[in-house]
Amino acid sequence: MRIVAGSLGGRNFDSPKGHRTHPMSEKARGGLFATLGDIAELTVLDAFAGSGAISFEAISRGAKHVISIDIDSSAVNIIKNNVKELRVTDKVKAIKANASGWSDNNPDKRFDIIVCDPPFDQIKITLLQKLSQHLNDEGVFVVNIPGSLEPFDLKALKIVKNKKYGDAQLVFYKKIR
Repeated sequence: MRIVAGSLGGRNFDSPKGHRTHPMSEKARGGLFATLGDIAELTVLDAFAGSGAISFEAISRGAKHVISIDIDSSAVNIIKNNVKELRVTDKVKAIKANASGWSDNNPDKRFDIIVCDPPFDQIKITLLQKLSQHLNDEGVFVVNIPGSLEPFDLKALKIVKNKKYGDAQLVFYKKIR
């Protein structure tokens, strides 16, 4: 896999083998960060991190710090190895955890950007709702879902943008005021 743009743009990194993860395409990642705009010095939660592609792209584009969470041991180990290879150990923290359990154990953690890319066959709206509670007031919550699904209504959030990329779509939310 390859980082699309930014200070690490063009650098390659390893991704987990097999079908347990579905890395977001370069086109979708490019669209995600183009829509987010300037993310310099912002904090990011990469839930369901898989390959860590979102984490590395965020750091490459100037994010201050990223927490990458995945339940799969091999995925987390690959992310940790990539963190070392890309020399971003001070900016990316990979955690092996169930996203729900991590949320329960870190109730006070807040982020400027939260990206959720759950397994397409295991999307749990209640879990997305739970993770959205970690969003800063001005933050952006992004969910990657199959293109065939209607975007979800999430409590206390409103959809501000919806973009399709092949068989996937990115749904952007902000807090309702």
